[in-house]
Amino acid sequence: MRVGAISGTLLAALLVAPLVAAPAAAGTRSFPVDRGGQLQRLLDAEHAAGMPGVFAEVRDGQRTWQGAAGVADIDTGRPTRPWFSHRVGSITKTFVAITVLQLVAEHRIGLDAPIGDYLPEVLPGAPGRQVTVRMLLNHTSGIGNYSDVFDVADLEQLRDQTVTPLELVETGLEMPAVFQPGTGWSYSNTNYIIAGLLIERVTGQPAAAEVGRRILRPLGLRRTYFPGTNPHIRGPHANAYVPWLDGTLRDFSVFNMSWAWMAGAIISTPQDLNRFYRALLSGQILPPALLAEMRDTVPMVPDLPDLLGYGLGLYWEQLPCGPAWGHTGGVIGQTTVSWHSADGSRQVSLGENLSFLDDTEQARAVAEARGQFLVAALCGPEAEVGATAAGADGRTSLAETVVPRSMTRRPPMIAPMVTMRRSQS
Repeated sequence: MRVGAISGTLLAALLVAPLVAAPAAAGTRSFPVDRGGQLQRLLDAEHAAGMPGVFAEVRDGQRTWQGAAGVADIDTGRPTRPWFSHRVGSITKTFVAITVLQLVAEHRIGLDAPIGDYLPEVLPGAPGRQVTVRMLLNHTSGIGNYSDVFDVADLEQLRDQTVTPLELVETGLEMPAVFQPGTGWSYSNTNYIIAGLLIERVTGQPAAAEVGRRILRPLGLRRTYFPGTNPHIRGPHANAYVPWLDGTLRDFSVFNMSWAWMAGAIISTPQDLNRFYRALLSGQILPPALLAEMRDTVPMVPDLPDLLGYGLGLYWEQLPCGPAWGHTGGVIGQTTVSWHSADGSRQVSLGENLSFLDDTEQARAVAEARGQFLVAALCGPEAEVGATAAGADGRTSLAETVVPRSMTRRPPMIAPMVTMRRSQS
């Protein structure tokens, strides 16, 4: 079976009724009461703007704050909790990039070697000679993004479908190249499916097992895992909502994530994500030279080179208090942001349980509220709460997760992995 391209265009925005707030769950531990209160109010504001449920952990040195707002289940009113498990989407890419870089450190992979040296049957001919391992990891390969082909109407079928990595790669390679390898930047999930196959070819082990052996178990990330073809999320979690074609919210929390694999299938928690990125950015996972390679970024938007940059499975965005490093992820019904100071001492990881697929007024209100929380969480109470990483010309930051393809002023990195189109039927 090959994942087939499906045509379709975005329809007019669907209206989603604001949800009634349930009592917010929040906790403070070693955070000043006033700062914890500010963070909780900002989470509450995001819920009030239209996000059913949102939860987060903020760390500042040895101090930790956890909070949540809204509901995990819009039918029962079950409250959201800060420790929920969550599909974190493209944050998976940081784990995969680290695994590849550890193999580089072991001299088993060449960072600037052509991918055809390792997977000639996957990327044959000129592309295999021209696309390097580095180009896969920093999205400069020019290979098409397989997840651009899906239509929102096909989610119900995709929910129970098992797709192989080779089928995903085939779909991406059948798409026209975005540019010649190494001459531009374009986010493509296909790159990280190929990176996963590279890990398996070099090690002889399943890619998920290598990530577990090298990263998850050594760091004690007990609630972080690849689900394989199991469509269920283990342990407490929020439902995952998508605005459906009839204007209702449909729950997609039961979903086979084989279609995301090494590009975005990991399940984790805010607590595990903060532990992971602190270990990475403080130099506990990679040799210094390879961490420097990971931080060596290319501009994501040509006319904003000082605002956004993508490295090897890691990106930075300029905030009022300096650059935020990390990644973001969006899968069906769930969005995650994990931002950190350069040394990993200040951190915020946030999860949401609704994917906006269109650029609606409600989506923009949620994005603005989210950005206010993230800046306050990472930059501290001295930062202007209304400040985001928006440029003076009004370009919006990666704190926004609604990125229709037509809105080229915003890079499509933290849009849902499936760039959903709404069919005209």
